[in-house]
Amino acid sequence: MARQRIMQRFARWHIWLGWLVGIPILMWTVTGLYMAARPIEDVRGDQLRAEQASINPATVSFPSKLGEPIRAARLVSLPSGPAWVITSAEGSVWRYSADGSAALSPVVKDEAGRIADTAYAGKAARQAVTYFPPGEAPNDARSKAAVWQATYADGTRVYIDDTTGEVLALRTPQWRLYDVMWGLHIMDLQTRENAHHPILIVFAALSVMGAALGCTLLFRRRKARVKA
Repeated sequence: MARQRIMQRFARWHIWLGWLVGIPILMWTVTGLYMAARPIEDVRGDQLRAEQASINPATVSFPSKLGEPIRAARLVSLPSGPAWVITSAEGSVWRYSADGSAALSPVVKDEAGRIADTAYAGKAARQAVTYFPPGEAPNDARSKAAVWQATYADGTRVYIDDTTGEVLALRTPQWRLYDVMWGLHIMDLQTRENAHHPILIVFAALSVMGAALGCTLLFRRRKARVKA
């Protein structure tokens, strides 16, 4: 009799947990199914990315007069030719020509368009180039820095760093929908990067409890039918 009362209590808990976590479980299932069904290469737009031009090391020379200590230096390929991206010890970033002769100014609109066209291997026409100040870039850029956004007729967006001229991201419409699904999946629609926040952990724990109770009830009911 006591065991029967315990099972009845488990059944009530299972029902209440089902009402509480039913929507999150459905959301996790739908978003997980969508993400699993999409080839990640298509989502990333790998077919729309052009290969970077190779750099001839014979034409490269490191800047000799920088004026302050540096933390890092990277050689990048741009439509105008290779360039050095220098990060100072204090964190400021600037770029130099690959021969080390002169510092280069920040990217202007025409250069941003050329960089985007070089990085984009699709056939759609470029429609616009838009500048976003620091902290105002769209969420799919995943950057707090100042960026240029080049948009194409097929919905592709190419983001270029205003300081270095590097391509930060190439985003397709499919990627943006995938990103929304990912944000729903981890319950973080703001940054879509935090998969460790308390809301997600609590609902996941409640879902595990509900599933465990359901499995227990299923086992007991099956045993009862066998005895009958």
